[in-house]
Amino acid sequence: MHSEQVPEPAPGSAGPRDWAWTRLETPIGPLLLAATRDGLAQVVFHADERRTRRALTRLEQRFGGPPAPGTPHLRTAAAELTAYFSGELRSFTVPLDWSLTSGFNARVLHALADDVPYGSVVGYQYLADRVGEAGAARAVGAAMGSNPLPVVVPCHRVVASDGGIGGFGGGLETKRLLLALEGVLPAPLF
Repeated sequence: MHSEQVPEPAPGSAGPRDWAWTRLETPIGPLLLAATRDGLAQVVFHADERRTRRALTRLEQRFGGPPAPGTPHLRTAAAELTAYFSGELRSFTVPLDWSLTSGFNARVLHALADDVPYGSVVGYQYLADRVGEAGAARAVGAAMGSNPLPVVVPCHRVVASDGGIGGFGGGLETKRLLLALEGVLPAPLF
């Protein structure tokens, strides 16, 4: 008797989840967007073919199977990011699926999403204080680096306390471009 092999559910999930993805061309390079029925789940910078394949493999493992069409949040996320990059959107409304983060990192990212609006910046220490972990500024930096939803959850708005730009998973030039788009830094001359 033949039985079909069902993929193991991702750790912490109730079983396989429907998800879909697309690649969006933007002024900061291609972004891979992945969404579930719950919301936008991941944004990947510099989504060339190699990086896209790696991200899709990880997402298939995490969500317990291959992508499936018909995830409305993906269209919403792509439309909102397009409007953001054209200067027409300052606040995202696409629902977010926070399942790719947890614990301290999730608390910090929620505080960032809720408290740091378009065109503003905060320091790592501000977010550490905001989540009640005064000595955790370095851990906040690690949380920014693990952000599965960059741009939408605006880790580019977190800067160093010494006035420096700080680090950024998408690269410092990408961070500068995002901050210039929001009017925090002057636009690059070339």
